[in-house]
Amino acid sequence: MNTKELKLVMIGAMYENGGNTTHRFLDGHPEMFVYPFESQVGTRYVQDVMTSLFPVKYRWPVFGLESTPTEDYRAIIDEEGKVRARTPFVSKFRDYPFDLNDEERLRIYCDYIAKSGRGTGQNMGAFFAATFDAWKDYRRTGKESVYVGYSPIITVDTDRILRDMPNAHVLHVVRNPWSAFADTSKRPVPMALDSYMLAWTVCQYYALQCKTRHPERVHIVRIEDVMRDSRGTLGPICEKLSIDPHSASLAQPSWNGKTLTEVKPWGTIRIPTPEMNLATARELSDDQMEEIRVRTLPHLESFDYKNFLKG
Repeated sequence: MNTKELKLVMIGAMYENGGNTTHRFLDGHPEMFVYPFESQVGTRYVQDVMTSLFPVKYRWPVFGLESTPTEDYRAIIDEEGKVRARTPFVSKFRDYPFDLNDEERLRIYCDYIAKSGRGTGQNMGAFFAATFDAWKDYRRTGKESVYVGYSPIITVDTDRILRDMPNAHVLHVVRNPWSAFADTSKRPVPMALDSYMLAWTVCQYYALQCKTRHPERVHIVRIEDVMRDSRGTLGPICEKLSIDPHSASLAQPSWNGKTLTEVKPWGTIRIPTPEMNLATARELSDDQMEEIRVRTLPHLESFDYKNFLKG
């Protein structure tokens, strides 16, 4: 396999915007290798104007020029995956069977790089391919041809992803900012409203301008549409990837092909329904709702959210 040529769909979304939920709806598709957790592929070498706004673990990676393949692999943060594989008793996913030895995955990764050579595209292709080669209790169909990863906010790196991997696509997920902020406010140390809305608008800006430049490789969905009709919303994306757009698996979220009754502990959207989404937005005060409206106004028009709160 030429790992740089691997077909990868990288999902991006602002925090609490439905990236995890969309990732889980794609999980059971028989023609997709869907990464089991957030694909936190960033490295400490990421340094640019976005570094002060977003954690490097969520970014598209940068690798040291003099690094070895083993050093490259160890630089990939992949916090959720490596914690679950190496210290499962402290992982929030400890109740979900996951038979993967991280040292074996490293060995397989290095085998791929020995054939392809180092490079960001080759390294990322080898990382995803090695994961599924090493995952012993993964429920294979034998039809898989597309790899799927998800990392919050990685949409800001769309240009680099598409440059480094010629067969890659980016799927951006957007959620109305009121429900999103209401959910992020439930975290132990939530972001302030102004900081959250700055990050939310930056993600949407990158999604829209990259979609304009790369219309065949960048796709945008609203999580509200996924909640309302997951098969009807995600089916066209599958069709663009040349895989079955009518798979029954698109109708429900799952993990390793097993249906989830709640999208937990993958994200804060536990029950992905339009009713719960609207109810979440209405948890905010009137002043918060208005402040969010003012700070996100141009994008409310772009994504047809102007009348969302009216139900």
